[in-house]
Formats: sequence, structure tokens, C-alpha cells
Amino acid sequence: MNEIGIVLIIALSILGFGAVSGRLIKSPITAPMVFTSIGFLIGPGGFGLAEINVGAESTMLLAELTLVLILFTDASRINIATLHSEHTIPVRLLGLGLPLTIVAGFVVALVLFPEFGVWHVAVLAAILAPTDAALGQVVVSFESVPVRIRQALNVESGLNDGIVVPAIMIFLWSAGANLEGDSGGFWARFVGMQLVLGPLVGFIVAWLGGTMVGTCRDRGWMSEEFQRLALIALALAAWTIAHYVSGNGFIAAFTAGLVLGAQHRSLVDKLHRFAEAEGQFLSLLVFMLFGAAMIPEALEHLHGFNPEVIGYALLSLTFIRILPVSLSLIGAGLRFRTHLFLGWFGPRGIATIIFALLVLEESGLPHAQPLFSIAIITVVLSILLHGLTAWPLSNRYAQLVQSDEMCKEEMVKTPEMPTRFGSSRR
Repeated sequence: MNEIGIVLIIALSILGFGAVSGRLIKSPITAPMVFTSIGFLIGPGGFGLAEINVGAESTMLLAELTLVLILFTDASRINIATLHSEHTIPVRLLGLGLPLTIVAGFVVALVLFPEFGVWHVAVLAAILAPTDAALGQVVVSFESVPVRIRQALNVESGLNDGIVVPAIMIFLWSAGANLEGDSGGFWARFVGMQLVLGPLVGFIVAWLGGTMVGTCRDRGWMSEEFQRLALIALALAAWTIAHYVSGNGFIAAFTAGLVLGAQHRSLVDKLHRFAEAEGQFLSLLVFMLFGAAMIPEALEHLHGFNPEVIGYALLSLTFIRILPVSLSLIGAGLRFRTHLFLGWFGPRGIATIIFALLVLEESGLPHAQPLFSIAIITVVLSILLHGLTAWPLSNRYAQLVQSDEMCKEEMVKTPEMPTRFGSSRR
């Protein structure tokens, strides 16, 4: 099938799912499930209608642009002042739960895959740490679930992918330096440039660009539509400029979103709904690409059932996630059932897919292929398990919390922030 035929399949898939999307809200069928399945069916794992090269430049560009938009818009949604004062749960999840998740993933992976070595295991643990609330969108938009709990998952998902980028880059570069026998001096300078120049570029682009857009708006020079377009252009500018000066483009885009969200709240509030459709469209394309090219690539490398890989994937979604979350919430006054709820609903999605793709295509590490395959299998299980359980467990948890007088901390009133790809409540 040629490119025109693939475009037709994409269009018909979006139209078909969109036609029944409202009816599927309370069902176990999610958009990531459907579009991953469609991608798998049209790819070499299914009917072989499309041949998509995982390493193609167009594939990488789509993946990177999607991650840039997600990092930028997620960061811009966060009101830092409100987060610090009224969102103590996500602060705990990000400040303590996220590092502990990486540590737990590292320890378990080192036991199961000792042949990878320390730095490769660290890469695997880091790329599997970010969560994606969009895979269980019903959880963060289910009105009966206390706002404080929904927002904790929402904010955590919005920030942890950007926070984990520096760790992934450091681990990748450390693995490369270790393999090449580098003394560490060059790599230390390289890491320093990436981690300093990326945020610096993001800050400058957001500050200058946000000031320009705000001034033009106040003087009546810029229409509302182009205000929104200009903000997306700032995300792309931060990403590309950071690359040109040897900084990290993803960190730059994330920083730019944080700065705009803090300094130009009135501007970014207009951005979210506009970026919602574009972000959703790109994400659906990534899930189709995931099913068509990445899953077959991972399965081909694994050569059938691999108990160590399946075991690590399941542990990543359970023990490696739930224990750190529970530890980070000690002293918060939350019931244990809330610990389990927050721990379970940490699905792995877009960020892990794209980080795994970057590891496969750019790192040049000898264990890049197995790291990629493990990450992909984990995401497949997450799409299935979190999709199937999102509605029934959210409904059950809401009933338990509302009937338990001891759940006072869960019911504390908390300001709502926009969710990724849809802010409707059920």
C-alpha cells in the first residue's frame, strides 16, 4: 500500500473512532488501544499493508515533534505557585516518588538483566519512569474521584516526562563514555552544555517570545488565532535553537512551557484548547506507528515469549511503581487504598515510546535493541491493563472514598488544572 492509502486509513480510523468516542467513555476500549491495534493490523505483524521503518527520518521527526508539543503544553498548564501551595501530593510524587521509581526499576533490572551493565540498566529504569495520564483519561476526568487525587495524577503526568529527560541523557552519555573508555572530561563538558544550554535557551525564547506576543496582543496587532500559533512556534523555536547551540531541545521546550505558564498565564490559557486537537492527532499517529512498526520490531528481537521481559514489564507497572508512590505519600494522611490507586494508575505511554525510540536510533549502544524491546512490551501491557481497569477501578474507588469518613485528606478542595487532551468530566 502506498502513502496515499495509509493516509486514507488514518483518516477513516479517526472518523470511525470519533463517531463512537462518546459511547466508549465508560467502556474498557480506549483510543490508544484502538489505534495501536489498527497500526499493528496494517503493519508487518498483521496484513502487511504498510512498511514503516522505525529508523526513518520521518518517523523520528514525528516522534520528536510530538514529544516537544507534549512537554511544552504540559509544562505551560502548570501554575507553579498553585502547585507549591495547594498540590502537595504531586510534589511528593515528583520529588520523592519519581526518583525512587527510577531506583527501584534500576535494582530490579540489574537483577533480571545483569548482562546489560549499570548504565544501560539505568537508562531502562529512567525511560520507564514517566507516566501518561492520557492512557487512562477517564481517571483524571472522572468527577466522582476526588479532585485532589485526579489532579495529583494529572500534574504528575504533565511534569515527570520533562523532569526525567536530564536523567535519561546523563545515563545515555555515561553509558557511551563507559563503552568508549573516555576519561569523563569530554562527557562531563558535553552533559554540562546540554543541561545548562537547554534550559537557558528555553528561558530566553519564552521570555522574549512571550513578551513580544503579549505586547502585540495588548496593542491589538495580533489576532487571537495567531497568538496561539505563535506560542506553538515558540516551542519549536526553543527546540531547534537548543539543537544548534548543542543544548537539549526537549529540556528547552519543557523550560519554555514552564516560563510561559508562570509569566504569561493569560496567553497560555488560550493555547491549551487550540493545542489539544493537534496534540491528540499527533499522539494517535504515534500510537499507530507504535503498533505498525515498533511492536513488530520488539517481537522480532524477543523471538517469542520471554519470561524475564514480561516479568520486568509487569513489575514496572506494579511493584516498581506502587512501592515508591506509597513511600512518597507516608505522612500525607491518605488512606492505603489511595496509595494503591495512585500507584496503579501510572500508565506508560507516549513519553516512554519516544524515549525508547531515541535510545534505539541515537545512542549507538550495544544493548539498545533489548532496552527498546523491553520498553515497548511494557507500554503494550500498560495500554491493555490500564485501559481495561480505568473505568471500573475509578468507579469503585470513588464509591469507597465517598462512603469512608476517614478519607478527609482525599476530599480536601484543590484547584483544578487543565488535563492533557481533554478536560471534560464524567
